[in-house]
Amino acid sequence: MQRYQSYVQGQWVDGGENELDLFNAITGEKIGETSSIGLDYERILEYGRKKGGEKLRKMTFQERGRMLKALAFHLLEKKRKYYEVSAWTGATKIDSWIDIEGGIGNIFANASLRRQFPDLPYNVDGVAAPMSKEGTFIGHHIMVPKRGVAVHINAFNFPIWGMLEKIAVNMMAGVPAIVKPSEFTCYLTEVMVKDIIASKILPEGSLQLVCGLGRGIIDHVNSEDVVTFTGSAHTGKILKGLPVILENSVPFNLEADSLNATILGKHATPGTVEFDLFIKETVKEITVKAGQKCTAVRRIIVPEDLIDEVQKGISARLATTKIGNPIEEGVRMGALATNLQVERVRKSVEFLAESQDIVFGDMDNFEVHGADKNKGAFFSPILFRNNDPYNKTAVHEVEAFGPVSTIMPYKDIDDAVELARMGKGSLVSSIVTPNNEEAKDFVINAASMHGRILVLNKDCAKESTGHGSPMPLLTHGGPGRAGGGEEMGGKRGVLHYMQRTAIQGHPTTITKITEQFQVGAEMPEANPHVFRQHFEELNIGDTVFTHKHTVTVSDITNFANVSGDNFYAHMDETSLEGTIFEQRVAHGYFLLSKAAGLFVDPKKGPVLLNYGVEEARFTKPVYPGTTVGVRFTVKEKIDQEKKDEDDIAKGIVKFLVDMFDETGETVALATILTMVKKIDQSI
Repeated sequence: MQRYQSYVQGQWVDGGENELDLFNAITGEKIGETSSIGLDYERILEYGRKKGGEKLRKMTFQERGRMLKALAFHLLEKKRKYYEVSAWTGATKIDSWIDIEGGIGNIFANASLRRQFPDLPYNVDGVAAPMSKEGTFIGHHIMVPKRGVAVHINAFNFPIWGMLEKIAVNMMAGVPAIVKPSEFTCYLTEVMVKDIIASKILPEGSLQLVCGLGRGIIDHVNSEDVVTFTGSAHTGKILKGLPVILENSVPFNLEADSLNATILGKHATPGTVEFDLFIKETVKEITVKAGQKCTAVRRIIVPEDLIDEVQKGISARLATTKIGNPIEEGVRMGALATNLQVERVRKSVEFLAESQDIVFGDMDNFEVHGADKNKGAFFSPILFRNNDPYNKTAVHEVEAFGPVSTIMPYKDIDDAVELARMGKGSLVSSIVTPNNEEAKDFVINAASMHGRILVLNKDCAKESTGHGSPMPLLTHGGPGRAGGGEEMGGKRGVLHYMQRTAIQGHPTTITKITEQFQVGAEMPEANPHVFRQHFEELNIGDTVFTHKHTVTVSDITNFANVSGDNFYAHMDETSLEGTIFEQRVAHGYFLLSKAAGLFVDPKKGPVLLNYGVEEARFTKPVYPGTTVGVRFTVKEKIDQEKKDEDDIAKGIVKFLVDMFDETGETVALATILTMVKKIDQSI
């Protein structure tokens, strides 16, 4: 019998005596065993901190991003085997696609975040804060990787997505991970981790896996570790309240199952595209993953005059849903992950049935195709109706974590908001409506109790990812019952694994620390001109001090003729009364153009192109007769990988353009982005 292993301290281990038998959710056959007995978690955590953490922390964000990109491509090549094993969890092909390719997509998305970070192992957060009159003392913030490990305790429903969406973020931050998947579906996670470890794409020690119950896994965490938990709110709160978490102030991110709601807008009447969308989306949320999603719809809130139509539409569509073995043609819903889950969902349904009516489904009498429903973990979709949701409140308190949902009526949008709030906090809610005012009314009033809100109508339906799909660049989490946590969210999620520290000092010192030029820092004159230097030769702070130019009326007139910008402040002195201008003022874009004329060295050299302008501001009016010059300073450097062997080796250089007048006061500021060749074209 196969023993599913853990990967800890650089080796695959079986653990001690068997802790748990593992079963195929479709056939009920035993597929293996697993155990975590005997694992030394204190040493496992220390191994991650030392072995993996030291390597990851030395890598820049660009290097970590490229590492994740390579991993994502590697896993895509191996994906067929993951689909084969995923079917054992009861998943259909669509269910598996969400888990497997959704998880890999998360890695791709996080890899692309490298473009939002500096070319450093740490992050420079925000902008400098002036803290002195003469500008010799400033403050800033940096964010460095925590010198701990991320301990991820994941749920059974997404054995791959649950792992990848988390490790992609902590790896990007420079923090190693220990993944503890649910013991019930760890066999799928183990298959993928074996491929990850064998690839050697990740530094050794940056990823460890614990299969089995994992008892004691967080007993030795410290203040620099981060614990994340996905699963039931009850278990999550117990773990979050452990003395080791409280005494060491260990960051603990709890993402719990919640009573998510979907709302049918009053304007989405039968016959509209939106009404049909609502029925289709709701049924999808009941049946995908057999309802075993933390984001699944549990409460269906509809206008009281449409509740019969909605019940009829959902029931009709559920009646056509074929349940059974995913390999059978036409099967649209598979099994729950385990027979234990069947027992738990049954108990929840029986409890809910005491206060509301089942209008579709039968827990005992339903057809299963291509499998024995008495051996597999199958469950019928159950649709409840609750006509009195303010008094029959079990629906707002008890979640059946399976293909179970309840329809209830509302009177007006405020009523719908209040019913949604009665779930005491959710990961997601949605509203389907063709009316944008109705959508705004719901979103603004409901947002405080929901981590994400989908607004669905015919205009976005074709490309919408749906109610139940968290996206890597948006936050995932929610208040109250949903755990009060937050993960993913693009750059926001990465910062969760980093320590923000305020730094203070002279601008030259802060420039050295941040490797970004800070105003007031030393500005040694570039020699030769910065456009004559390769990427490696440029130093932060090196500055070109340009020749001067005196702005004339002809400059303003000629620029207006070329650009077509004849705004009155530039062209009509008689219209300036009541404005801030004393006379005709130069175009801001003329100043930027003239700045380029002053700072550019026109001969062919290492600079390949200027491809953008950021943070352009015009800070003081420039009138005819004003003499301007430019301080052109190397602000930041970002390495760039070659796309292929024929690509030019290059990096991105940001230059600060500071245009000033004869008083020395800044009149315009901008950052330009350039591509600059490297010396060694083989790099």
